[in-house]
Amino acid sequence: MSEADILIVGSGPAGCTAAIYAVRAGFKTLVLNGEAHGGQLVRTHELENFPGFILPLSGYEVMEAMHKQCARLGVQFAAETVVKIEEHAKPFVVHCEGGRQITARAVIVASGSAQMWLGLESEKQFFGRGVSTCATCDGFFYRGKTVCVVGGGNKAFEEALFLTKFCDKVYIVHRRDAFRADKAEVDKARANPKIEFMINSVVHAINGDDKGVSSITVRDINDKSLREIALSGVFVSIGTTPQTDFLKGSSVKLTARGHVLVDAKNHTAVPGIFAAGDCADEYHNQAVIAAGAGAKAAIEAVKYLNERPGGAKQP
Repeated sequence: MSEADILIVGSGPAGCTAAIYAVRAGFKTLVLNGEAHGGQLVRTHELENFPGFILPLSGYEVMEAMHKQCARLGVQFAAETVVKIEEHAKPFVVHCEGGRQITARAVIVASGSAQMWLGLESEKQFFGRGVSTCATCDGFFYRGKTVCVVGGGNKAFEEALFLTKFCDKVYIVHRRDAFRADKAEVDKARANPKIEFMINSVVHAINGDDKGVSSITVRDINDKSLREIALSGVFVSIGTTPQTDFLKGSSVKLTARGHVLVDAKNHTAVPGIFAAGDCADEYHNQAVIAAGAGAKAAIEAVKYLNERPGGAKQP
């Protein structure tokens, strides 16, 4: 059985920042990557609002730098996905897919969030053949074609603007006539001649054949009319859901939407288990806020361990 002083679930901005603080405090620190190495941020093609960078960087570049910083300081990483935490064991026992078990004197949950879907059966049918959740990953394959982005937040607008580098036309489909995205992002999109807005509209169906997507059927929210739009790609960007299924049934309390409930110091309902980042924040979903929360969680985890017999253990 593997051992760690502080085990961190998730390797996004919250998890990496927590790891930096934990290892510098003298504790053996292990980060579990899960399925998304670097979290949702690696899917952002241009990060302009993270402090300290004069020119925009991709989310991948920012997370790559964080991971290298962690490694230099002595943080250990493991490509494991957590399925359960034995909260009553001391130390905690963390169970991973495949059967690996890891003991930890403190745990920081920074598991982030996952893509939400439209709920159409055709999403599954055409995923990877015209349906995508990542313009940075797949935009190149739609060079010279028409695509749509479904959503109204910052991520949706970032995806749409990125796709204009390759595509001849990009529709933004949104169920309301107002957007959650920042005004600056909306203004950029409105000024781009390749982008056309379809507001008060939802995707009713994704159509195609063995070759992939050929069109979408859009339903008008107000008059219920249907309209078919010929295109080759559908990029779903309607938000995320917290990755906290492994905590269901435990004493760690969750909100109705599945976010971890924490106090002002990022403590959960279980002493020794802390949480930070998008998995514990229903409102912001910002890298800089997640990073700050990760620092808070680590500071509290260090304090928690230092107040117990044994104190710090050098990694």
